[in-house]
Amino acid sequence: MSVETINIKPDLLKTISKIAKRENTTENKVINDLIAKGIEESEPKIPEHLITNKDTYNHDPKRRMKSAGMIKGCKPFNAVELVREMRSGD
Repeated sequence: MSVETINIKPDLLKTISKIAKRENTTENKVINDLIAKGIEESEPKIPEHLITNKDTYNHDPKRRMKSAGMIKGCKPFNAVELVREMRSGD
């Protein structure tokens, strides 16, 4: 098992240390909280005025991806031939 080192600027480490002392917690927890908060803020969010069903809307990407695969189509067809048949009236 290899351990990788992460180079963090010294001024950032001082700031993290100050935050940890102020909040009476560990530096590791402060770093984890900051990273989690940054990830939450970077996720795309849909403005509320664009959501028509905002009372029942639940943005769950895992559930959405699971339900995307449940639609199964019938046998493939040629759309060009179908349009030609419709135009000719057959």
